[in-house]
Amino acid sequence: MYDTMNRDNIIQDVLVGIVTAFVSIPISMGYAQVAGLPPAYGLYGSLLPILAFGLLTSSKRFVFGVDAAPAALCGGLLATIGMASSSQEAIKLVPAITLLTAGWLFVFYLLDAGRFTRFISVPVMGGFITGIGSTIILMQVPKLFGGTSGRGELHELLIHIFKEAQGGFHLLSFVLGILTIIMIRIFARLYPRIPMAVIVMVAGALLTRLLHLERLGVKLLPKVDRGFPRVAFPDFSLVPVHLRAIVLSSMVIALVIVAETLLASGNLAQKHGEKLNNRKEIFAYTIANVLSSLVGCCPVNGSVSGSGLADQYGVHSQIMSVAASVTMGFVLLFGTGFIAWLPVPILTGIVVSALLGTLEWELASSLHKVDRMEWVIFYVAFFVVLLFGTIYGVAAGVVLSFFTVIVRASRPPTEFLGWIEEEDEFVPLGEYPQAKRIKDISIYRFRGALFFANIDRFCRDIEDEAENELEMIFVDCRGISSIDVTASNRLRNLYHCLLDKGVRLCLTGHSSHLNRQLLVFGSKELIDEGAVSPSLRQALNLHGYQKPYPLEGESEPDQTEKELSQAGAQLAWAYGEEGAFDRMERYAGVIGEKLLAEGSYDWQDVRATEEELFHGYWNMTEEAELLCHLAIWLSERDKNKDDVKIQNYLERIRLQYVQTLAVLERTDSDAAAQIEEMKRRLVRENKGSSFVLESF
Repeated sequence: MYDTMNRDNIIQDVLVGIVTAFVSIPISMGYAQVAGLPPAYGLYGSLLPILAFGLLTSSKRFVFGVDAAPAALCGGLLATIGMASSSQEAIKLVPAITLLTAGWLFVFYLLDAGRFTRFISVPVMGGFITGIGSTIILMQVPKLFGGTSGRGELHELLIHIFKEAQGGFHLLSFVLGILTIIMIRIFARLYPRIPMAVIVMVAGALLTRLLHLERLGVKLLPKVDRGFPRVAFPDFSLVPVHLRAIVLSSMVIALVIVAETLLASGNLAQKHGEKLNNRKEIFAYTIANVLSSLVGCCPVNGSVSGSGLADQYGVHSQIMSVAASVTMGFVLLFGTGFIAWLPVPILTGIVVSALLGTLEWELASSLHKVDRMEWVIFYVAFFVVLLFGTIYGVAAGVVLSFFTVIVRASRPPTEFLGWIEEEDEFVPLGEYPQAKRIKDISIYRFRGALFFANIDRFCRDIEDEAENELEMIFVDCRGISSIDVTASNRLRNLYHCLLDKGVRLCLTGHSSHLNRQLLVFGSKELIDEGAVSPSLRQALNLHGYQKPYPLEGESEPDQTEKELSQAGAQLAWAYGEEGAFDRMERYAGVIGEKLLAEGSYDWQDVRATEEELFHGYWNMTEEAELLCHLAIWLSERDKNKDDVKIQNYLERIRLQYVQTLAVLERTDSDAAAQIEEMKRRLVRENKGSSFVLESF
């Protein structure tokens, strides 16, 4: 972990750890209350669990601690079973829930469950977390104006907010809470490196001392005794009373911890080019939650917002977590007195601000633009959590994840292909304007296993295409990994139906395994009658379609165009305008040196050198430009214009340029105009040699 550390990095990580600890003070206390515990337990959960995570994790930068999702799930369970928040029963039961969560995490460690997180889709997780965050915010709203936190689902929370506001809306508390939220959110956007939560917390304590806010009706946090937490095994006496709900909820909490923390820490590690050991990570989560239960705290989890802050401050290693744990130890020993000065609405504002940062509305907006189905899934997960609770939200998430897999499999990507002659490539029509259909045939690409859920779409696409008076339809099957008996039977029927219409069907590019499945499922005739081929190009050749393929809307190209066409992408696309211009000058010199050294001009040799130098970023436009650069380079080597060999080269280059430009004028007038503009630029920038281009 520390192999690349130096003194400066260690000092920086210690400072980041200290800042992380102070930022976590108000947030962890707030989340402890969300979980149904007194605020002090948030500090207890920020001591040993964080130290254990820092020593055991394979992540160099991720922050662990008391966080939103597990706290909300824990608090939601207490509300479901009718247990009052911060009651003696809650203080006794929550550590037992945490230890059961650690037990599930250990089971996941043994099963190497990190592999299965890929089956939880980002929209499901985003909707789930956003639903939990929104629920907690609604729980906390009454505390902003002097009320008590709510419990239950959306309708219960809204009713509770209304009743608390009717019972006594404290304006000063509300102003303090709202100003806290506004200040933290503004600074988070404008000055993200400033730990505004800490500043606001200190400001709140100072206001209490100076103005005696408690006398003005503002609620303060209860006093926290100085010293380390008492370490004790949790009391399980209340667990049997609600056994089914507690076991199920602890498993759900463990699943959320694994999924959310692995996904977030994995993204952060990938950002810095690092690798995580998922199994080791789950073991670290397990030990951290065991220690959290022993100090009486709720389940602990990875902190996305805390990790983002640490990353902004340039953290290098988990020395940060060690420093944060030590700092929290000093706070518990010497600094708990100020906690009783903290106004509840300010602490609530800090928690709400942190929760607002966890809501995935930007993800929802992106999904709406890109994939409406995943956008719907996001909001289904969100509203299920909001309306029916976290347990139903998890169940809905699992169902939606599998639903997504099924829908994706039943609607795999498909496209019809065209041919780009210059590049000799088959590419999707519509994505590449220069791609053209080959006359009298259609090429269809299907990417996904072919089975009962998607064979109808496969057949419908091909049947619709067959209405276009085609001779053949080729299917690029490289993406088809398998076929089931239903799809095999439908494919056989489709083959005969197309034959009756005078259209032949040919499957190409698939593995021999697919042929074996066709044989087993009774579609042997497709193989016997030559309706399968190892590759698309071979299939085209076997059925009489030779390069250059006749394209729709185009006459047969003449021999000059065939010789001058080159494969590749635009050089300017790869390197930018100026980068392409510089490479042209440099490569013109390379080709010129070769010409002078070999003493002969062979256009095929020049062509081979071009392809080698440009690595495929090449077409006729670049060819015309290179000829101009080459002409200038050669003319500068013959200042007196009496070198017969160079003059001969220049004449050959001029003729080649004229031929190339003529083809471009017939096939791409814009490209021809671009070349003429380039030639004028060369004339301006090479006045001493520009006369050589006058005859071009």
